[in-house]
Formats: sequence, structure tokens, C-alpha cells
Amino acid sequence: MKIRLNFRFLFLTFIWALFIIGSSFNANAQKNKKNKIRLKVSYVKIMDGSIYFDVKAISRINKEYVDVPNIELQVTNEVGDSIYKLGSTKTNMMGKSKFELESLNKLKADTSKTYTINFKFKGDKKFKRASKSLSFKNANINASIVKKDSTNYISATLIDAANNTPVSNAALNVQVQRLFKPLKIGKDFYTTDEDGTILVSIPKDIPGIDGNLTFEVVLADSDSYGTVKAILNAPIGTKIVQNTDFYKREMWSSRDKTPLFLLIFPNLLTFGIWGIIIYLIFNLFKLSKS
Repeated sequence: MKIRLNFRFLFLTFIWALFIIGSSFNANAQKNKKNKIRLKVSYVKIMDGSIYFDVKAISRINKEYVDVPNIELQVTNEVGDSIYKLGSTKTNMMGKSKFELESLNKLKADTSKTYTINFKFKGDKKFKRASKSLSFKNANINASIVKKDSTNYISATLIDAANNTPVSNAALNVQVQRLFKPLKIGKDFYTTDEDGTILVSIPKDIPGIDGNLTFEVVLADSDSYGTVKAILNAPIGTKIVQNTDFYKREMWSSRDKTPLFLLIFPNLLTFGIWGIIIYLIFNLFKLSKS
């Protein structure tokens, strides 16, 4: 009987020890668990301007997607089995980064004239390593403003720069820059014809400072070419007339621009009432002395 009790005691002790060790192992595993990072990369080319990549790093932590700040990404140009280092970039507090290129001539393309760029994170104590590759071809947008029958138009042609051939059936956005968000002109997008060209009329009533307007022709998030943007400046808008009523003495002006009649008449009434009161007090004082 005593042997059975000792055996049960040893068995329960052994089970309890396994439980403690397993709990400790799970706690350490959860403590040392690394989270995955997701990288989003987009390519942007502005005609006669900058060329850059927009990068966004996020991670799912506690069932919520959060921005991943202060991680360094290595940027390389890959051609077949060859890898060419371009530099590095670091995400800001919002998990965003912008990697600029001096020129596409700095990159090497494969036999199909396609560029492949890779963004790689080596990993750290909190996050696993991650990478994102982006492939694109070079494209140009030749845009100009033409006038026909007293109506202004935007003419734009999308060209594959590698073959110098027009790109048909591509969706181009035409918009004018505004303070907060570009304003689209006409339809949501215009499809290029067999010559890769669109022709869009410009409304005459678009306001601009001194009549100056800035137009954008955009190929947005193309699978083949990324985002390509052409910018045009033209003095064809309606001039904005500055409202100078703010500087006049009006009822709705600031305190230092109070209308004169509101300053004169109330003060006359105030001084008149106080004059009557002083006159009455003076007469009462004379009566009390007599």
C-alpha cells in the first residue's frame, strides 16, 4: 500500500514538473515570437522631374495592423542572377519611406527592357526578415495644351520608352491641382487610342490665382509602367478676385475695423447720459446748501 502511494506521488510530481516546464517554454516562445512585416512598394515617375519609390511597412500585432517605424531597407537592382546595390532607406514614424533615383540610367534592365527593384529588411529582435520586389518598364507621357475654336484642350500621348511605340487602351487621368486634392476634369479616366493619345477639353470656369492653372496627366498604378505623371502650367483659368472687404470698416470686420458710426454714436450717448447725471448731482448739491 505504501509503495502504491509513493508511485502515485512520484507520478503526480512528474506530471506537475512537465506542466511547469511546458508553461515556461510556451511563455518564452511567445515572448521571443517575431512578427511578420508586409512591405508595399510603388514606383512613381514625374516627367522632367523626380523618380522615386514610395514604401510602406506594416505588421499585424495583436490582430491589428500597425505601422512599422525606424526599420532600414536595403535597395537593390536585380538582373537575372546579378544584384546591384542602390542604397538604403529608413521608414519614418508612420512606417513610410521615399527612395529617390537620380535617373533610370542608374538601373539595369533585362532583355525585355524590364527593371526589377528589390527592397529587403534583414530582420531584428521584433520582426522577421522581409522583402518586396517590383518590376516595371519605362514609359513617357508627352502632354501639351492646344487650342481649337476658342476651346482649350489637353493632348497627351503615352509612349513605351524602350521601343518608342505608343501604348493603346491605357487609362489616363486628367486633373487640375487644387489646395487639398486634385480635381478631375471630365470623366474618371480617358482611354488612349491606337496612337496612344487622348484629347480632353478644359472647362473655361476653373479659377486660379492670376488665372494660372497646373494640370496633371497621370497613368496611375499601371502593372507594366507604375505611376507616370506629366505636369503642365498654363494661364487659361479664371482669375480669382481678392475680396478686400476684410480691410474695410464693416459690421463683420475685426475689432480694429469697427465702423465709425458704431464708435461715435454709442460714445456720444454714453457721455450725454453721464453729463445729465453729473448735472443733476450738481443741482442737488446746490439745493442742499441753500
